[in-house]
Formats: sequence, structure tokens, C-alpha cells
Amino acid sequence: MSILKDALESGKFGITAEMAPPKGYDFTEQMEAAELLAGKVHAVNVTDMQSASLKASGIGLCIKLKQAGVEPILQITGRDRNRMAIMGDVLSAASFGIDTMLALTGDHPVVGDCKDSKPVYDLDSVGILKMLSKMEETNCDCGGNEIAGGAPKFYKGASVTPVYEPIFLQINKLRQKVEAGAMYVQTQGIFDLDTFKRFLEKVDAAGIKTHIMAGIIPLKAAGMAKYMNENVPGIDVPQYMIDRLAAAAAEGKEKGIKGLPMQLGMEMAAEMIAKIKDEHLCDGVHIMAIGAEKNVPAILEKAGLSI
Repeated sequence: MSILKDALESGKFGITAEMAPPKGYDFTEQMEAAELLAGKVHAVNVTDMQSASLKASGIGLCIKLKQAGVEPILQITGRDRNRMAIMGDVLSAASFGIDTMLALTGDHPVVGDCKDSKPVYDLDSVGILKMLSKMEETNCDCGGNEIAGGAPKFYKGASVTPVYEPIFLQINKLRQKVEAGAMYVQTQGIFDLDTFKRFLEKVDAAGIKTHIMAGIIPLKAAGMAKYMNENVPGIDVPQYMIDRLAAAAAEGKEKGIKGLPMQLGMEMAAEMIAKIKDEHLCDGVHIMAIGAEKNVPAILEKAGLSI
């Protein structure tokens, strides 16, 4: 059984992290981070060429993590594969004991680093979830052909963006994902709990029942926060956080101390995680450290969390 499923459905506070495969074929850095994350999180998302940037395939890192004793979450986008290729990857993943996945539509190649690549989008995130749910129900592939040995069962997830206007469109899309089979959702990074609470109220008012995990992005610098505000849809870092990071940088420069903004970002992330858990706002957190996965255990310790 999926470790994340067992945690969420038994009422535990779910904790997941995220990492990207390398832009190459050396997985050393990822596996060093995995060693630190083992026993600290329920599962680790493996991104699928996030931001349409070419990386090693996600299924490769998922297998590596599984072999190292870290539960992987296979992210699958509809951007690069048609339904046959998606189902083929899913069946291969199942053969390695990978049983947790998350469906995404995927960013268009024009925003990435291989701009001549042609997008596929045979299925979007809802379509992927529907296909896998039908596979599980019928024991048949996407062409209606029986799957030898029966269909694998997956703990299926999706994403949602709490900061979105008009928000009813995001709520409607979330409903479609849940009806298509999403049993848990991870949100885009949140930085304001009042906004997040209003989103949760709208989800509850819409009668949507699923496990929600709040996305947490530990900020590294004021420049990073400004860049995300300007370039990443669904991200809204409050100005007071940017000011605090800038002040930490100025203090570090004055005192000759490196890394103060990153340390502050870790502390702010830990504070938010602790509040989410203490106030029972949702079912867990998904920490997106963006290349600083080795910091996740320290963030969880600061937040007083363990699995």
C-alpha cells in the first residue's frame, strides 16, 4: 500500500518533499538528498521536466528512490506523451512497486529550454486521472484491451492553485480532478495563511472531499521571491517577507555572514508549517525546496514535525 495513502487515510499529518531528476545521468546529488529525507517524509515527488526544462526521466529517479527505501511519487504530465506512452510508463512503474502518482497537464515547451519540442497534450491532468481510474476499474488498457495479470492500483493525486482569479474556475477544476479519481491534492506554494483559509472554505462550501496538502516553498532570497511573483502563476509572496529577506541579506553583508536569507527562509517555512498543523487547517504539507532538498529535515525539525 502507498505509504502516503496509509498516512493520510489514517489521520496522520502527511509530509512530502519534492526533487527534480538531474540534467544529465548522474543521480549522486539526488541520492545524497534522499538519504537525508529517508524516515523524515512519507514520500518524495519526482518532477516530470518541471517548467518544460529537459531532465532525466522521472521514472528513473523514482526507481532509484524506491530502491533506496524512499517512497516516490511519480509525477506525470500530458505535455510530452500520448495516452499510450503514459500508460506504458505507469505499468513499468508498477513493476518496481511504485504505487503513488500525481497527474499534471504540464507547462508548454515555449516556456522551457527545448523550445522546438512539440507538445502532445493528448490528455490533460483530468484525462490522465480518468484513464487510470478506468484502467483500475476494468483491468483494461486505454484501448480496451485486457491487461495481463490485472491492472495495478495507484494512489492518485493532483495539484491545485489557491491563489487564482477567478477562484471558482480553480474550484471547478479541482472538483473535476477529484471526480476523476484524485484522492489527494498538493497546492501551489502558499505564503499567506488567511488567503489559504479562504480557499479551504470555498473547497468545503463546494462539497469537495479530498486530502489537501499545503505547498510550502522555503525562500532563499528576496530576488527569488520577486522572480516568482513576476513569473510563476499562482505565487504571491507578501512584500513583508521580501523586505525581511532583503534585510537579512543586508545584515549578512554588513557582518560578513553568508546564508542569512536562506536561514530566514527556512525559519519562515517552519513557522508556517507549524501553524498549519497546530490549527488543523489541512491534512499535510508538501515542501518544494527547489534544489535545496537537504534543508528539508532541518525545516521539519524547526517546525516540530516527524512522521
